[in-house]
Amino acid sequence: MCGIIGITGRPKVSRLIIDGLRTLEYRGYDSAGIAVQAEDGLVVVRREGKLSRLEAVLSEREAFGNTGLGHTRWATHGAPIERNAHPIVDGVERVAVVHNGIIENHEDLRAELKKQGVTFRSDTDTEIVAHLISRDIENGHDLPEAVRRTARRLVGAFSIAVVSADHPGVLVGVRNQSPLVLGLGEGGNFLASDIPALLAHTRTMMPLEDGDIAVLSPGGILVTDVTGRPVQRPTRHIDWDPVRIQKGGYRHFMLKEIEEQPAAVSATMQAHLKPEGGLAIAALDALGDRLAQVERMTFVACGTSWHAGLAGKFYVENLVGLPVDVDYASEFRYRVTQAGPRHLIVPITQSGETLDTLGALRDSKAHGAPIVAVCNVPESSAHREADATILTQAGPEIGVASTKAFTTQLTALYMLALDLAQRRGAMTRLEVEGRIGPLRKLRYALEAALRQGDKVQQVAERFFESRDFLFLGRGVNYPIALEGALKLKEISYLHAEGYPAGEMKHGPIALIDSSMPVLVIATPGRVYEKVLSNMQEVRARKGIIIAVAVEGDERVAALADEILPVPAVDEDLSPIVNAVPLQLLAYHVAARRGCDIDQPRNLAKSVTVE
Repeated sequence: MCGIIGITGRPKVSRLIIDGLRTLEYRGYDSAGIAVQAEDGLVVVRREGKLSRLEAVLSEREAFGNTGLGHTRWATHGAPIERNAHPIVDGVERVAVVHNGIIENHEDLRAELKKQGVTFRSDTDTEIVAHLISRDIENGHDLPEAVRRTARRLVGAFSIAVVSADHPGVLVGVRNQSPLVLGLGEGGNFLASDIPALLAHTRTMMPLEDGDIAVLSPGGILVTDVTGRPVQRPTRHIDWDPVRIQKGGYRHFMLKEIEEQPAAVSATMQAHLKPEGGLAIAALDALGDRLAQVERMTFVACGTSWHAGLAGKFYVENLVGLPVDVDYASEFRYRVTQAGPRHLIVPITQSGETLDTLGALRDSKAHGAPIVAVCNVPESSAHREADATILTQAGPEIGVASTKAFTTQLTALYMLALDLAQRRGAMTRLEVEGRIGPLRKLRYALEAALRQGDKVQQVAERFFESRDFLFLGRGVNYPIALEGALKLKEISYLHAEGYPAGEMKHGPIALIDSSMPVLVIATPGRVYEKVLSNMQEVRARKGIIIAVAVEGDERVAALADEILPVPAVDEDLSPIVNAVPLQLLAYHVAARRGCDIDQPRNLAKSVTVE
């Protein structure tokens, strides 16, 4: 969602803020702005649209100031137009505020302020924050105390950063259920909504907790609660390479990240393999005997992570023998049925900050359920709050449409299933080790799938003008059909639906005609013959069949109009490999249609508001 960066103690800070906002573009936004402390007050510049429009204005003036903040806004309250862009200022333009999240009681506060004569110039919930802080400063409080007094009145999930013209060098940040991380540097300090914005300046980070208020100056950082009582937060060294958040010669981050998957999947796998050949997810040891007492599991997630969880259901039920549910976090957290001590909850989240997923995690933990998170971002909220965390090793993922985060989640969930099967006695150590050999070779299968990129591009050239697509898969590849359809929708804006192939006759078959491309995942497995039968049913209705199939499979080739070839792997590993041509297909279709691939319209990388 919205991106926040604040810097104090660095010269020419406006240029540094713009650089930081550029690293946050992947979060999704529709306007951008900057506020910097200058000698004669605040300089605030905002523009609707992409960051390039803001940069064009700032390029006409010399960089100024050493303290300021910037923001990329994804509109919630108020249309995505310039007057609603952040930073939002108070009536006398001495206080500037940026904000991520939603202030649920903003209407009551707005009504109160209007009665006091305040005139509002935006439609945002953020503006009430600027006016409340300004009022408290007028009443004699310094900026940190004014922010604390205001924060005590706000209801909702939000993070906020504030500067004031009357408090040079001071930057104040607030976290309440929306991510905010501090960066500690020499001669300057930083805050941001996400780690990548700070990597160019420091690797020493301090994630804030809910209710924290941080006061930053060039010489140090003070963290307090909302009453002003100091609190201690540990610092962490973040071992991410800043180069990984650059395109490195690729046209789009998405293509770069698709091609990084062999290394990312391999790193995720290696993190949990013993040198002598066994498998052990060390993080699970923290749960002790609680895993043996588990009677059911639920994966909770949103979007692409939900699809990973659906594949994880097949893994756990087939290998461990536990009943597994897969639930949308946004639905799970509002139902009456609650988790308990014998109910293992596995939140899956790339960012570790998705609000609905965190809500499901926290509610379940409060009811005594053991929590094992699958997450890509170290020191994120999910990582810190779960009983155990399986960290995927995708590294920073900048493209909004998830690729390497998804395949590393699949890898982590497969290894989770193997580890649980071994711990609970559903599989012997030798049986588990028998599955590690194919897992070690998975990197080479992914590399082979990527080498078919030219073939995928040719298929994209044929079908990029199609308006509707149907994606079909069965068994453990049914979730990959859903994910393939989602990728195409996200970045090409075409209508696409994913279905279990066996459900085709229960409705979707009515759509099939000679203009409908039907993409079928037809790699070998226990339902291979059923998939061939489904392909024949499509062919009988004159549908156009694009098949993901093992190279050289003549039975599939006889039924399909186009083949997206993949190497042969074990059925349980096939979803990881089969995802690659579907990602490439979506990418090349979107590129051919001239779409904004890395920042598709209306989407955000991490959804931190409901």
